[in-house]
Amino acid sequence: MSLVTVAYAVAFYLATIILVGGLIYRIREYATVPSPLKIPTMPAPLTPMGAFWRVVREVIFFESLFKSNKWIWIFGVLFHAGLAVVLIRHLRYFIEPVWFWVVLIQPFGVYAGFAMVAGLFGLWGRRVVVDRVRYISSPSDHLMLALLVAIGISGLIMRYVTRTDVIAVKAFFMGLMRFDWQPLPTEPVLLIHLGLVVLLMVLFPFSKLLHIPGLFFSPTRNQWDNAREKRHLATWAAPMDAQRDT
Repeated sequence: MSLVTVAYAVAFYLATIILVGGLIYRIREYATVPSPLKIPTMPAPLTPMGAFWRVVREVIFFESLFKSNKWIWIFGVLFHAGLAVVLIRHLRYFIEPVWFWVVLIQPFGVYAGFAMVAGLFGLWGRRVVVDRVRYISSPSDHLMLALLVAIGISGLIMRYVTRTDVIAVKAFFMGLMRFDWQPLPTEPVLLIHLGLVVLLMVLFPFSKLLHIPGLFFSPTRNQWDNAREKRHLATWAAPMDAQRDT
């Protein structure tokens, strides 16, 4: 077993532990933060089901972004849709036999990679060109965009410039899942690509990319407008409120 295989195997195990543990911790944190105020963005739905569909539209169609800025919406859709297809395409490295719908999506995954990178460059350009966005952009914002761009470009290079042994790569990841390590190819671009993926997995729970699960807990989106019909009182505030009344 080569040193490269051992190093990357250990790195992926550690990165997976950090990613899963970090996501569980942060989602639990989001779920337990009190929402003492009724603050849905208007016009707001009047029923829980209406709020549910509002969140669904936000997650799938980026409804609020579409209403506010069409150009950024286009870049956002290119990136997120492209990323979703690329991730689905990569499922073939983790399952055997490969599901039929994963096989069907393989040809589209290549074009999705270009869409993903184009969307990222558009979103990154916004942080450089637009004054008010550049003012509030931190170095970590540029770091995450650069990391995602590097992952996308290195993946495209492996597809169109330097070929890699995808069968050996699949054997490596299947071996990780079965705790039966298999040799990892040592092509430089592949190692760079996988190294960047490990870095992204480690940074993800601590970055702004957590807006993905955070959206579901946003009170401006998941609340419905019933403030006139029912007083909104956070669970943690109920005992204090009862003491005040007595």
